[in-house]
Amino acid sequence: MEIVIISDTHLKKNTGQLDKLLAKFKGVDLMIHAGDYTEDWVLKYLQDNFNFIGVWGNNDDDTIKSTLEEKLIVEIGPYTFGICHAHGKGKTTIERAYSYFEADSVDVIIFGHSHQPIISTKKKVLMLNPGSLINKRNERWYSYIHLKADPKSLEANLIISEM
Repeated sequence: MEIVIISDTHLKKNTGQLDKLLAKFKGVDLMIHAGDYTEDWVLKYLQDNFNFIGVWGNNDDDTIKSTLEEKLIVEIGPYTFGICHAHGKGKTTIERAYSYFEADSVDVIIFGHSHQPIISTKKKVLMLNPGSLINKRNERWYSYIHLKADPKSLEANLIISEM
């Protein structure tokens, strides 16, 4: 299964930017967004164009928050995924993401918020933050994660670009 993981799009107006950026993902099996769409048209675009799973983030409006959960646990093949935005106070973003699912039995945690791409492990859990495809903040590159999930393995690749 091919999965594209994105987060922190923070789009206000539809200028066609999303069409251009996401055109390369048309064949993927699943799109996962870890929150901060900012506007509900972004969420609708993803829902209409992809097999989609997502959570809301701290910059999302009430419409998005009423449509999506703050935290999800989903089974993808033999793996259990926890998905959250990981906003909040105290701790680092990766520590907050881990704490969201500390009482759950998950194999992978997908999170956003920091705009800092991460592929790491924490206490035997694969931790994935795709950074941002559109709003890199202080990072050098825009980024997302391409994940291949097979019954016996996970292959996570961080894709970075100048745009």
